[in-house]
Amino acid sequence: MRRPMVLAGAVTVLVALSAASCGNDDEGIATAEVGRADVVEIVDAPASVVARAAATLTSPAEGTLARLAVTAGDQVAKGQVVAVVDSPTAQQRLRDAKKALDLAKRSTGGGGVRVDLSGSAKHLDEAAAKAFDQARAAVAYIADPALKKALLAQVDAAEQQYAAASKAVTSAVRGVQRGLQSIGSAMSALGAAQKLQAQQAYDLAKATVDALTLRAPIAGVVQLGGASAPATSGIDLSSLLGAAGGGQTPSTGGAASIPGVSQTVPEGGLVTAGTAILTVVDVSELGLVAEVDETDILLVKPGLDAEVELDAATDVRYPSRVASIDVLPTANARGGVAYRVRLTLTPPSGAPTPRPGMNAVAHLRVRQANSAVAVPAAAVFTAEGQVLTWVRGPDGKAERRPVSVGVSGEDLVQITDGLQPGDRVVVRGTDKVHPGDELP
Repeated sequence: MRRPMVLAGAVTVLVALSAASCGNDDEGIATAEVGRADVVEIVDAPASVVARAAATLTSPAEGTLARLAVTAGDQVAKGQVVAVVDSPTAQQRLRDAKKALDLAKRSTGGGGVRVDLSGSAKHLDEAAAKAFDQARAAVAYIADPALKKALLAQVDAAEQQYAAASKAVTSAVRGVQRGLQSIGSAMSALGAAQKLQAQQAYDLAKATVDALTLRAPIAGVVQLGGASAPATSGIDLSSLLGAAGGGQTPSTGGAASIPGVSQTVPEGGLVTAGTAILTVVDVSELGLVAEVDETDILLVKPGLDAEVELDAATDVRYPSRVASIDVLPTANARGGVAYRVRLTLTPPSGAPTPRPGMNAVAHLRVRQANSAVAVPAAAVFTAEGQVLTWVRGPDGKAERRPVSVGVSGEDLVQITDGLQPGDRVVVRGTDKVHPGDELP
C-alpha cells in the first residue's frame, strides 16, 4: 500500500503555509500560501523478519536417537557433531552391500571366453598337403604313362576339392570366433555393470551410515525439532538445504502437532527416516522480506532507504535498505499480485533484537523532492480527467487551475507545473468553492 508521508523533522518550509479563513466560517473554506518544502513519498508493505539461513537435520534411517550432543539455544559451529542416531537396519544394509561388492569383484564376468579353432584348421591343412605330396611321390614310381597321368589328375582334383572345403571351413571358423568374441564382450560388460551396481549400493549404504552422525551444516543457534514456520530469507538457504548424505533437508517436524505434547525427540526415542531432530538457525544477519503490490513495485529500486515497524516493538523504528527485488510475482493476502522485496535490517542501539518470523511493516522511501514547490494534499483534487486546485486570482476571486503533481506526500504534494511560491490556494472545502467566489 502506498502511503506517502513527510518525515518528521525532514521538512524545511521556506515559505510558510498559513491558513486563513475565507470570511465565512460556516462554509468551512480555508486558504493557504504556496511554499517550498522537502516532500517524501512512502510505500508501506507488510513484511516479516527472516534469518540469514536455516537447516533442519533429519534422521537418515529408522532407529533410535542414541545421543543428543546439544540443547536448545546452544550456539554451534559448522561441522560440529550435534546428534548420533543408532540404526541396526542401516548397519546391516552396509554389511550386505559389502558382501555383494566383494563377490562382484571376484567374478570374472566371462571376459576370458576363447576357443582357438583357427589353429586346428591350420594343422589339418598341413596334414592334407603332406598327404598330397606323398601321393604324388608314389605316382612317380608308376611306369605306365597313361595310368600315371590319370592318377596325378585324380590327386590334383582331390587337392582342389580339399582347398575349397578348407576355405569354407576357414570362413566358418572366423564366424564362430567372432561370435565367441561378441559373447565374451557382452559377458564382460555384464560383469562390469554388476560391479558398478554393487559399488553404488555400497556407497549409498555407507553414506547412510556415515550420516547417522549428524553435523551442523551451518553455524547458528540450535532449536530442537523442525522449523514450524519459514524463518529464512532464501538467499543462502537453497545451497544449505538438500545437502547430500547428511539428513539435512527441510522439515516441519514430521508428525502432526498434538496440543500439550512436545514434538521434539528425546535421547533414546524412536525415529524414522525423515524425522526432524533439530534445526540450526543462522541469526548472524537479520533481514526482511516485504510484499509490495504491483501498483507500487516499479517505484522500488535496490538501495532505497526504508524504516521498519515491528508489531512487537511499535515504538521503535528500525533502519533498513532494499537489497533485491524478486523477478517473479507471488499472490498477496488480498488475492492480487505482489513482488517480494528483500531488505537488510539494522537494529538501532538499545532496541530489542527482532526474532525471525516477526510481523512488520516496511516504510519504503520511494521518491523524494527537496525544496520543492508544495501545497497541502487537501488542496489538490481531480475533476473531468484533470488534476486541479482552486487559486485566488488577482481580483481576489476563485479560479480553477490545472496543475502537475510530482512526489505525493501524506501532508504535502509537490507541484511541478501550474503554481508558484506565493500563490494562494484553497486547502479546505474545495468541494464548496465555485468559480468567481470571493477568496481572501
